[in-house]
Amino acid sequence: MTTPDWHDPTRSVAERVSSLLAEMTLEEKVAQLGSRWVSNDMEHEEPDNDPDTTHNVAPMQDVFAASGTVSLQEASKHGLGHLTRVYGGIPLTVTEGAAEVVRQQRIVLEGNRLGIPAIVHEECLTGFTTYGATVYPAAIAWGATFDPDLVERMAAAIGRDMAAVGVHQGLSPVLDVVRDYRWGRVEETMGEDPYLVSMLGAGYVRGLQSAGIIATLKHFAGYSAARAARNHGPVPMGRRELMDVILPSFETAIRVGRAGSVMNSYCDLDGVPAAADSWLLTDLLRDQWGFTGTVVSDYWAVPFLATMHKVAADTGDAGAQAIAAGIDVELPDTLGFGAGLVERVRNGEVPEELVDRAARRLLTHKVELGLLDPDWTPEGSVARAAGTDLDSAENRALARELAERSIVLLDAGTALPLLDGSRPAPDRIAVIGPCADDPRTFMGCYAFPNHVLPRHPDLGLGIDVPSVVDALRAELPGTEIVHERGSEVQGTDRSGFAAAVAAARDSDLCVAVVGDLAGLFGHGSSGEGCDAEDLSLPGVQADLLAELLETGTPVVVVVVSGRPYALGGVHGRAAGLVQAFMPGQEGGGAIAGILSGRLQPGGKLPVQIPRLPGSQPSTYLQPPLGAEVTNISNLDPTPLFPFGYGSSYTTFELDDLQISAAEVPTDGEFTVTVRVCNTGERTGEEVVQLYLHDTVAQVTRPVKQLTGFARVSLEPHTDALVRFQVHADRTAFTGRDLRRIVEPGDIEVMVGTSANDLPCRGTVRLTGPLRVVGADRELVTPVDVMPTKDADLAVAG
Repeated sequence: MTTPDWHDPTRSVAERVSSLLAEMTLEEKVAQLGSRWVSNDMEHEEPDNDPDTTHNVAPMQDVFAASGTVSLQEASKHGLGHLTRVYGGIPLTVTEGAAEVVRQQRIVLEGNRLGIPAIVHEECLTGFTTYGATVYPAAIAWGATFDPDLVERMAAAIGRDMAAVGVHQGLSPVLDVVRDYRWGRVEETMGEDPYLVSMLGAGYVRGLQSAGIIATLKHFAGYSAARAARNHGPVPMGRRELMDVILPSFETAIRVGRAGSVMNSYCDLDGVPAAADSWLLTDLLRDQWGFTGTVVSDYWAVPFLATMHKVAADTGDAGAQAIAAGIDVELPDTLGFGAGLVERVRNGEVPEELVDRAARRLLTHKVELGLLDPDWTPEGSVARAAGTDLDSAENRALARELAERSIVLLDAGTALPLLDGSRPAPDRIAVIGPCADDPRTFMGCYAFPNHVLPRHPDLGLGIDVPSVVDALRAELPGTEIVHERGSEVQGTDRSGFAAAVAAARDSDLCVAVVGDLAGLFGHGSSGEGCDAEDLSLPGVQADLLAELLETGTPVVVVVVSGRPYALGGVHGRAAGLVQAFMPGQEGGGAIAGILSGRLQPGGKLPVQIPRLPGSQPSTYLQPPLGAEVTNISNLDPTPLFPFGYGSSYTTFELDDLQISAAEVPTDGEFTVTVRVCNTGERTGEEVVQLYLHDTVAQVTRPVKQLTGFARVSLEPHTDALVRFQVHADRTAFTGRDLRRIVEPGDIEVMVGTSANDLPCRGTVRLTGPLRVVGADRELVTPVDVMPTKDADLAVAG
């Protein structure tokens, strides 16, 4: 028999896809646009109807019920686009998961005439979301590292594990830029600055795709700016804010990272749901940015157009609107892209060209992944699974490095580090708080132990995760460590206060570990659907801290959380203050090492720490009237700790700012060079940060905006030069006519170690005509770090 063209690897990808499309019936093409989540049927639970923890769940119940009515055999009788979360839906060992991949792929292959396998996708927000896999720090902790190369290495490790067990696509990274800290999914973001998120996101994409896994950017777009921080809430955002704050991270991950897939947001933008927004998914994403991959729907986003947004009459109408807007594949199950879509094409309501367009994109992925090669088999796709350790020593070492680099020392106070030689080490430490002995608090809501295992309490965590108490006992073997929980993360129970206060009073030092426990849809203080009314610590933890601070025993406060909490009532009274953003399974040892002084803190805040619980929503990206204290409002927007801030057990100084030119054309570039010196007695790392400010513009602009950064490691009493190469495009913004422009005028240049500590300042004047810039503009600020012995060469260059 002659081998079909689509199985011939000597032909181009486009030729193979075109040949296959020409052979397919309408039903077969539409089938490629759908998916099936088999394990979700096994795990289906009725939503919790406690009015204190849930909203109206009727629309979601209807969708869940419809999802589970079709068998995999029925769903794939004409083929299937994706298999959903084979590993991530229920607890399976690697061997069990591999066998289930083979079983489901065999059903798909044998059920469709052309024998086309499905793409297997999984979540990977804090690592491969499956039983027994390494849980890395949450994305907000990646932001605190300010280290794109480290994030890239982590993503590559995640990708290698996924590829070894037959997975093809990962639903990560989240590129939402934080706009309101009360939003439950802040933990899944990388911070509040578009450039920081862009650089870390592009690094993640490169790492994951280096292992052959398609990265999926989400949530496109505006999801993080929901009104009142309410999950799925409307986003009344203007086009300018969308273009200048929300979209750059996605554009960078596509143009610089070469991401293969995009997932739509659940929200509506100014009344138009993203899943039905052709301007967003086609005009902008494809026609302007040149994206050629697939757009996959967030889970049930297509039927939600009917059940929740009410812009579609029924699920079939929702499918027609979604495919017209630019959704290519419906996840996690086929509802809107099923028989109703076929019927609408046949009766002329939906052009078949739209089906062909989406199917071509999906089949292109399958060809590129090797799924249509003649020697591909389901068994071969999981051949390496038996020898794969999903929680290897190499993974744990990488998770440890991320955790250690992400922890932010807010204030060393009078007690930190515990072992610095200048004062006696405490003989007895009381470790208090609900996050001290519960390692689940180190993990985000999409970590398998928090995401799935709460339904399987007999399985434990599936991995070894030392708590803070365990880690401190190992870190300080000569110190007596006593523990009292004091309270739970949430709730009003104060019955444990008395024992906690007594333990603190009877100790030389108290370490209070407070913060979040991630969950889903109201079953946590952080995570998807776990939005906060204000930025007070959850439950009665603030009251517990208040009583501990009254004992007279020095109290070091460690906040383990997915969002920043207001610490104005603690700062100045605590003997030390540390922020750990959900540091993953190695977080206990990292926290203990920072407290003891064995580790040098180097994390930086990817979000501000507010002073008061009601002083949000606000981020540092504000124009003067929103960012500065004035006499026209009694509210002070000044944060307790600013964006980019992080202290250390050594000291750094920045000086000798040099700007290569006083005037630069609006299509030119200039360099900014500073010297950074470690003036202390310990080796340490500093993040040198470049901010720009357009002093006079045709629209209001932030008083400062991060434009470049470099993490620099220095021995004591050594220095280095940091040089930023800034193209005029990096000053571009969306003007009054909604075109992105580079405008002539003065640009203030500021370099320092946080958004509020910028000792090196200068000015560059952009000259010449106003320029309109498009998708070919420069998105990155290259940076070099050089020993000062190369100073003359660096400045001259």
